[in-house]
Amino acid sequence: MIAKMKKLTFLIYYKEYEQFLENLRELGVVHIFTKSQGMAENMELQDSIRLAGKYAAAIKFLNGMGVVAENHDADASKGEETLNLLTDLQNRQQQLLHRKQAVEKEIATLEPWGDFEYSNIQRLKDAGYYVNFYICSEKQFKDEWVDLYNATIVNRIGSNIYFVTITSGCLAPELEIEYAKLPETSLNALRASVEQISQECDNVMDSIKKLAALSVGNLEAAQRKVYSEIEFSKVVLTGDSLADNKLVLLEGWVPAVKCDDVKSFMDNQGAYYEISDPQPDDNVPIMFNNDKFSRLFEPIIRLYMLPKYNELDLTPFFAPFFMIFFGLCLGDIGYGAFMVIATSIYRMVSKNLSSGIKPILTLVQILGASTMVCGLLTGTCFGFNIYDIQVPFLQSMKETIALDNQQMFNLSLILGGVQIIFGMILKAVNQTIQLGFKYAIGTIGWIFVILSTAIAFAGAMEMGGTVHLIFLAIGFLMAYLYNSPDKNVFVNIGLGLWDSYNMATGLLGDILSYVRLFALGLSGGILASVFNSLAAGMSPDNIIAGPIVMVLIFVIGHSINIFMNVLGAMVHPMRLTFVEFFKNSGYEGGGKEYAPFKK
Repeated sequence: MIAKMKKLTFLIYYKEYEQFLENLRELGVVHIFTKSQGMAENMELQDSIRLAGKYAAAIKFLNGMGVVAENHDADASKGEETLNLLTDLQNRQQQLLHRKQAVEKEIATLEPWGDFEYSNIQRLKDAGYYVNFYICSEKQFKDEWVDLYNATIVNRIGSNIYFVTITSGCLAPELEIEYAKLPETSLNALRASVEQISQECDNVMDSIKKLAALSVGNLEAAQRKVYSEIEFSKVVLTGDSLADNKLVLLEGWVPAVKCDDVKSFMDNQGAYYEISDPQPDDNVPIMFNNDKFSRLFEPIIRLYMLPKYNELDLTPFFAPFFMIFFGLCLGDIGYGAFMVIATSIYRMVSKNLSSGIKPILTLVQILGASTMVCGLLTGTCFGFNIYDIQVPFLQSMKETIALDNQQMFNLSLILGGVQIIFGMILKAVNQTIQLGFKYAIGTIGWIFVILSTAIAFAGAMEMGGTVHLIFLAIGFLMAYLYNSPDKNVFVNIGLGLWDSYNMATGLLGDILSYVRLFALGLSGGILASVFNSLAAGMSPDNIIAGPIVMVLIFVIGHSINIFMNVLGAMVHPMRLTFVEFFKNSGYEGGGKEYAPFKK
């Protein structure tokens, strides 16, 4: 169900506008649609957005360090200090890495020449002898250089020759080969410099890890503060200036149950306000007001899109189907029991569970229970069939509720037909609520045609008999003559023919899509039995190693199977819900969630 909303209109004197917004944020119940006009030009807002991005990047970076954060009270005031310190450490780290890369490059240049002191080269220069370093290929090297320039080969690497010349009176011989420019330090000194830089890098990394352990909470608190300032600035820019910028007009939305709080607040503020009902073209925010069971499935509809304010919330209507479909897709008593027991143990041993995780755990327990119940239809438990056990109770259950593959196949199609017809009924209700009853007559006509044919096919009435023909006649007349009340009869007949084509092709395809409920359950059971066979067949004939190998294969195999089947049991019922059910129920969606303006 969607909670009733009221539209609020505020008129505030411009000097009191920001203080009014501060008070309104303290109230924390009014939803305000912020607009983008003026935001791009507001430099203060842009600075805040960039700052929030820096906090987000810093938090992501520190969380990626793999350090367990210590629990302590977060302080937003220390968050900015942490951000600045982290920025300095990261800059220092980058500088050290660049220095290290430069020194390692110099080491790579100097290594072919060996370790020597550059001061000796300088001493020779002071004595009038010039030492120059060259690199050439073996073909380029000339023997006369030995006599002319005292060329001395220092190293050979591959086809390259590294040699020096020692000349007196000329700085460097004019040789048409590569001249090597070497760093003015020794190889040992460069290697010692790399070790020192690496130690400094380790010290910086230790400081960063310390921040990751102690200061992530401070960063998150500071980030929340910046986000709050951003939202406040957006709301400030949302108001429309009137009366030569002396007054500011602001509109918002509040749940009808909170109207008394808003009235009391506004009476104390002394500003003009007006509370009215939403108009058909208003973009009203959505707040769900479902029962405890349906509330568990709200995250699923959020994955698709929220309903519009003036249409039905389909969450309570698809929730039972989703639960059954999940159970049929997984279809194993053991897997369902594992989900229930594992989730229950996690809830008992975990402390301080967040309010957001508790409903998810409850949903997992419900889906696990549904899997156990649906697993009783086939008797599958970790790939074994419990109905093969010759126990009177199990044999009695087998005779009472067990279904074979053909019956499971038929059950999937029946459930599909039921959900699609139910969706069409909801479509008629939705059309009646949004547009009026006359716009739902065409849909009701198709419901008569499909439902009467399904009942006749089931044997409850004679197929093609008088009663069936009466329902068909009424249904086709409604569908062909009144499917679009605003158009004339000939257009309605044409639209009815087009709807007939869509029904004949689309409806059959929609129902056949539900075969996946049977196919997934069957494939999961077969794969589980294969892992059981592998566990029994691949275990060695050894009193110690045999059971160990068997248990390992059993646990690993069923873990893989549970993961794959649970994933499929979530995705495919979602597909049936979002495509087949939502399409036939006329679901449009596109609503925006109610998000009150608050700290």
